[in-house]
Amino acid sequence: MTRRIRVIVVDDDPLVRSALALILGGDPELELVGEAVDGIQAVAMAGARSPDVVLMDIRMPVRDGLEATRELMRRPEPPKVLVLTTFDADELVLQALRIGACGFLLKDTPPAEIVAAVKQVAAGRPMLSPSVTAQLISVATARPAGSVRETARRAMATLTERELDIAHAIGRGLPNSDIAKELHLSVATVKSYTSRLLTKLGADNRVQIAITVLNADLDA
Repeated sequence: MTRRIRVIVVDDDPLVRSALALILGGDPELELVGEAVDGIQAVAMAGARSPDVVLMDIRMPVRDGLEATRELMRRPEPPKVLVLTTFDADELVLQALRIGACGFLLKDTPPAEIVAAVKQVAAGRPMLSPSVTAQLISVATARPAGSVRETARRAMATLTERELDIAHAIGRGLPNSDIAKELHLSVATVKSYTSRLLTKLGADNRVQIAITVLNADLDA
């Protein structure tokens, strides 16, 4: 039998925790292994229970989700972090993505989509839809600092023409299947290029590739 995906829910609101526990507990492929009320509990619980995915509220007392995510990402084998928020283009969410979170969910996301998102990030596919990417663009590139833009541009300058094509497609939030169709490549080839991009751009996941592309602001 395939091992179930181990999940921890982190939120200071007991009603949100209960709702998420009910949603996740109803899927046979998921196993809820803990509930935490703040970032300190989340980090300690993650160390003790080795979750595959952490659903992390971004705003909490004592220690917020941003600091907790930062601490989790320092570990040799960190869990996948899905940020929970009520705002879909929150600056704190963008910071969490830069740190290494795999995506985010609005707290009013339908139950089936929450379950699908947990499974998606557990499989190594960040939760970042094209519509979310469009919202992040407005935050990430509204007023990029000169040093941030130049660093991103230098990184992008190391890419080949085909790697640039793939990077820009990822920046638009396209999944591998859509990139393959658009560029007339196989999905396996797109995955290979994506792996190269992760190495060349010093990124941990596709979200960070997208942020580098956006920060480069090549049309400016």
